[in-house]
Amino acid sequence: MLYLNKFCSMKKIVTITLLIVCSKFLFAQSAPQSTYHQAIGIKVPGGFSVTYKKFITVSNNLEAQATAWNKGFRLSGLYEFNFYSFNKVDGLAWFVGPGVHLGFWKDQYQKDYNSNVDFGIDGIIGLDYKFRDVPINVSLDWQPSVTLVGSAGFTPSYGGIAVRYTF
Repeated sequence: MLYLNKFCSMKKIVTITLLIVCSKFLFAQSAPQSTYHQAIGIKVPGGFSVTYKKFITVSNNLEAQATAWNKGFRLSGLYEFNFYSFNKVDGLAWFVGPGVHLGFWKDQYQKDYNSNVDFGIDGIIGLDYKFRDVPINVSLDWQPSVTLVGSAGFTPSYGGIAVRYTF
């Protein structure tokens, strides 16, 4: 029975991930695009993160995060689809996308979580704003994750506010 519950949960996770990836095709856009190409900065809370974004198309970007927090260290990689739906607010977009994470527990927590390394999938949804005449970008997001290897389970507590220098 426990195996069946895990299988059903995994089926839901795969379905949600596929829907997010397919959303690119459902909400395709050609005219609007980001007003910056790359950005680097910090993100809090949920730990202290260094975050780097790089646009690979006019509306899609990769984001890498290195997060230190009280119980360990976490690396995340995300693929984000950006939608410029706010016609009256230049520089504002909402975004969504899938990703993965690799986490490392500090020694004192390894026994509590029966693991020293975690691996899992992430999702992200949020708002992104680039100031017009200043090379600054801010974003607000929610980044839930499901750990598949290590301390398996759902963690809804990642995400936060990022401030980045754009170039």
